[in-house]
Amino acid sequence: MAGKTITVALLALTAALATPALAQKAVAPAAPYKAVAVVPPTDMSDAALIALRGRLGEATKKRDATALAKLVVATGFFWQRDQKDAANKRGTGFENLSTALGLSSKDSAGWDILAGYAEDPTASPSPGRKGVVCAPADPGYDLAAFDRMLKATQTESAEWGYTAATGTEVHATAAANAPVIEKLGLHFVRIMPEAKAGSAAYQRIVTPSGKTGYVSIDALAPFGNDQICYAKEAGAWKIGGYIGGGEPQ
Repeated sequence: MAGKTITVALLALTAALATPALAQKAVAPAAPYKAVAVVPPTDMSDAALIALRGRLGEATKKRDATALAKLVVATGFFWQRDQKDAANKRGTGFENLSTALGLSSKDSAGWDILAGYAEDPTASPSPGRKGVVCAPADPGYDLAAFDRMLKATQTESAEWGYTAATGTEVHATAAANAPVIEKLGLHFVRIMPEAKAGSAAYQRIVTPSGKTGYVSIDALAPFGNDQICYAKEAGAWKIGGYIGGGEPQ
């Protein structure tokens, strides 16, 4: 299934990082919404890019900064943050990536995030940057319908994910043997913060009918998350940029 590998690696991290932020804001109450269909992104078939992701995976597994540095462009690295390029143009690409993800410590969650990117088989062209592709790729969807859904539910895009397959089961509680209260198609679903510690294997959501329930975290894909971007340097794929707020230092 396209992009399924990234689901476990990144959505778990996304939920862990995003839930506190959502809990701090006034969360709109659960309510019915008109589901917006999605077309899941497809895998990238470029053999050289696949090979780069493999080397990235090895470097992150070993927390090997030296090996990682060789996979990042020497110059021209961009860090798109808050609608502007936050990269230090006097620094190397690796220095900027390290700053963005807090890689100075081997215990940093940034290494786990990079590992998730390495496993993501999807990528899509970066608007406005010729020859650059970013991952994870977003699904295909109706932007106008999505905007209407956000307004109707008084939510933000960060509060949404999407199903990875049709027939996704929604359980009454965070357990595989809990009653199934609804089944979902391929569409966006609203992610809800958990008021108390729950199972890390399940995510609390709101279904289009307005019901609150739980789905297995590997049945959901992240949306609107930070992205790693790849560009060619001297004809070879390298990590060329990062889109996102970065990790707290």
